[in-house]
Amino acid sequence: MGQAKNKLLFMLYTVILGAVVGAVIWAFLRVMNAGIEWLWHTVPSMLSFPLYTVCVCTAGGLLVGLWKHYFGDYPEELPVVFGKVKKAGRYPYHNVWTVIVSALLPLLIGASIGPEAGLTGVIAGLCTWVGDKLKRFHKEVQELTAIGMSATLGTIFRSPMFGFVEPLESEQDTVLPKSAKTVLYFAAILSSFGVFILLNRLTGVHTGLEALANEAVPPESYWYAVPLILVGIAAGYLYFGFKKLTGLLEHHLKKWTVGRAVMGGVLLGVAGTFLPLTMFSGEHQIGEVMQNMESIGAVMLLVIAVVKLLLTNICIDTGLKGGHFFPVIFCGISIGCAMSLLLGVSVLFCTAVVTTALVGHTLKKPLATVLLLMILFPPQLIPIMLLAAVAAKWIPTPSFLSPVPH
Repeated sequence: MGQAKNKLLFMLYTVILGAVVGAVIWAFLRVMNAGIEWLWHTVPSMLSFPLYTVCVCTAGGLLVGLWKHYFGDYPEELPVVFGKVKKAGRYPYHNVWTVIVSALLPLLIGASIGPEAGLTGVIAGLCTWVGDKLKRFHKEVQELTAIGMSATLGTIFRSPMFGFVEPLESEQDTVLPKSAKTVLYFAAILSSFGVFILLNRLTGVHTGLEALANEAVPPESYWYAVPLILVGIAAGYLYFGFKKLTGLLEHHLKKWTVGRAVMGGVLLGVAGTFLPLTMFSGEHQIGEVMQNMESIGAVMLLVIAVVKLLLTNICIDTGLKGGHFFPVIFCGISIGCAMSLLLGVSVLFCTAVVTTALVGHTLKKPLATVLLLMILFPPQLIPIMLLAAVAAKWIPTPSFLSPVPH
């Protein structure tokens, strides 16, 4: 009887924890979007200053560098957070406010990154703290922290199944937890997702990825599947090449925390001045690219994607840290639109195949890749997306493109 009561209590705590996670994510994104709106729309509307973007990004880079110099190199990237939890069974929470500010600053100045890395670190620390306070469940701290991180990913990307599978899918296989733990994972993820969606609707706010307009895909489009997959994989090689290049930069300038961040701010500002679509995470710019692809043109779409792949790595390795999922998805959409214009093939088909191959090549987790992108693309394209994701996983990344050890 006592064991059953403990299980019910743990389930209740897990659901409550999921709700708190959803509220924290919503509040973080709300603050971020409000800050971006003020800094990039309200203030510029009152000024007429052609170098505004360069000045804001440079000043922002200086602020980020000084903050890191005094408070530490946060936020940590997603694999680092997952690695610490897996190894130590917990994540430090003594500096949670430092991590929140560290995650917000680069996003506010328009860095080409997503919010998932910073938010995952914040939630991991919060869940560890809750586990420490609940003495009855002290042994379940690692489980609570892992559940909280899954709920974070599922909520940010509006894909509960992605939040469940992504941390579990290994290079060889997908190992699912026992059925009892699976229930806990989904209880927390759905609770978090539900609270997040509820708060969005109550406030009229729309955040996260939105489904692209559905359209009938002509059967002849499928003849282009293989070349489009290869284009996506080629973009993945480009991403890894840029990551290697910026990793070398970070390695040689590791001691110059402030200087690196300022450099990143300057490069971000210059890129943003000439190519505004290369700034920010890209989730809100996807619709703009889809609507204006013909006026932008195929060549410019490819240029934007290449520059953004480079800029995302520049931001991360110069200290303007965050996640890479949203920017990479945007790049896949941009390249897919360009291929649609060049080949005369369905834009929905091109964007689905290229984006899946690119994300799949960088993530190396086929199932998680498809679950992540299902929010964007219709169910009838899942088979070809699975093919693209599997092909992208099994085509190896050359050793000379391996990341530079930190």
